[in-house]
Amino acid sequence: MQVTEHIHALKIPFQVRSFSGIPVERFVYAYLIYGEQICLIDCGVAGSERVLFDYVRSTGRTPEDIAMIVQTHAHLDHIGATRALKEATGCIVAAHPDDMAWIEDLDLQYKERPIPNFQSLVGGSVAVDCILEDGDVIDLGNGLRLEVLHTPGHSNGSISLVLHADRALFSGDAIPLAGDLPIYDDVLASVKSIKKLKDVDDVKVLLSSWDDPREGDQVYQRMDDGLRYLQRIHEAVINVVCDDRSLVSNEAELCRRVLVALGFPEQAANPLVARSFAANVKVIRERDLVRG
Repeated sequence: MQVTEHIHALKIPFQVRSFSGIPVERFVYAYLIYGEQICLIDCGVAGSERVLFDYVRSTGRTPEDIAMIVQTHAHLDHIGATRALKEATGCIVAAHPDDMAWIEDLDLQYKERPIPNFQSLVGGSVAVDCILEDGDVIDLGNGLRLEVLHTPGHSNGSISLVLHADRALFSGDAIPLAGDLPIYDDVLASVKSIKKLKDVDDVKVLLSSWDDPREGDQVYQRMDDGLRYLQRIHEAVINVVCDDRSLVSNEAELCRRVLVALGFPEQAANPLVARSFAANVKVIRERDLVRG
């Protein structure tokens, strides 16, 4: 669907597996910026290239118009189709250096962040052609410029992007969705990154990877909601660990108990969520994450 004058959004469903092997339904957004050429922000899981190509053709453009893929980070649901897209179009792949290794070496990513259905979600390693740092500006032509913001927390190399012409902010997975399964590596960095995004003036459209596009008053409200949710999660982790200190060394059981405390079924526990709660344990002495 078209969101703004230059931006189109595609919602791509996929599944991750729980500790018990139960599939957990997820989705991710990929965004296309239409200028003289097309810039793709993330690309979904393996096989998503077919959906992307069909959509591009339906709008009167061709897949060969895709000149660049900007990866907001290296997780599989964002890079799964990158190799296929690059091979088909010859496009440039751009990412932050802190996530580059996981894009170029999937064996390394699996070793450091194993999930049960890893291989089904990604089409292969791919070389990063362009390094993006905080403050960089990508010139897309026709007066379209993307500003890069380093927003770690969900991953070390997570970035967000501002398309000033459309007053649009692509936040990747930097802002957790209240009531959704949380996924992050560094909770304090996540808080800091959301605050950084709140300081971006005059954003009219928020384009998250795991939430529907938001406009108007909902933009900054979503950021405030994300901060409150991180604090709520942290308090749940503190309470669960205080009740049973042995859970500090048992991530799977800690995950189940915290999920129940947050109102989720324990069957939703999976390695990615367990990794998130383990990040809270590392800073458990911090009581108020938001006010610091």
